[in-house]
Amino acid sequence: QVQLVESGGGLVQAGGSLRLSCAASKSTFSINAMGWYRQAPGKQRELVATISSGGSTNYADSVKGRFTISREDAKNTVYLQMNSLKPEDTAVYYCNAKLRVLGTMLNYWGQGTQVTVSS
Repeated sequence: QVQLVESGGGLVQAGGSLRLSCAASKSTFSINAMGWYRQAPGKQRELVATISSGGSTNYADSVKGRFTISREDAKNTVYLQMNSLKPEDTAVYYCNAKLRVLGTMLNYWGQGTQVTVSS
């Protein structure tokens, strides 16, 4: 079982920056992968960025070069640094953790944090 708590969302003007944090109840070093997803009104939830236990990262094309995912295992926390924000980045951002238990990959989600980018 993993509990995830996001923070850092808010309202920002286009071109601005925000940093999201996701605190995990379990050592992030023991979690197979963590990531950020987002869901805009009327749209499906989509992947934003992921980071594996080994530190490999993956980004959606729409955020490459603007967003950076990182992890701080000492604090059991994953971050999403978002720069050059655009109105189309407006969404609820969810933290995700994937944990393999007895051969099955389980997904855990945070409650979400709202990011609103004004034009």
